[in-house]
Amino acid sequence: MTTRGLDHINLRADRATLDALKDFYCDLVGLEVGPRPPFPHFGYWLYAGGRPVVHLYQAGADETRLTHGATTFDHVAFQCEDSAGVEALLRGRGIAFRKAVVPASGQLQFFLSDPAGNKVELNFGRERAAAP
Repeated sequence: MTTRGLDHINLRADRATLDALKDFYCDLVGLEVGPRPPFPHFGYWLYAGGRPVVHLYQAGADETRLTHGATTFDHVAFQCEDSAGVEALLRGRGIAFRKAVVPASGQLQFFLSDPAGNKVELNFGRERAAAP
């Protein structure tokens, strides 16, 4: 088998949280709602660069899934541009975030949480952190 890359992440939530997640990933991360197959459950597919990279689907009332188990998931990362604009947007909306710089490369990263508490990395790989 040859793996060509990561296809998408899937987040499952109740309808109110689903809508908050859609708004977060569209308004702050810059994804766009796009076409989605006619699955029997409600949801959104969010696109970046013409590809559906985040799938959101509404949990059914009859679904039972483990919600308290241990996981090794830490965060999802997005390649982004315009760190100054994104930083102003986050500060303007009062969204807490942490800035980090990758050693040696100097790449700038912002870490924050989405409305469901998932950690998100915004990676400005083509931008370098300003020298102190």
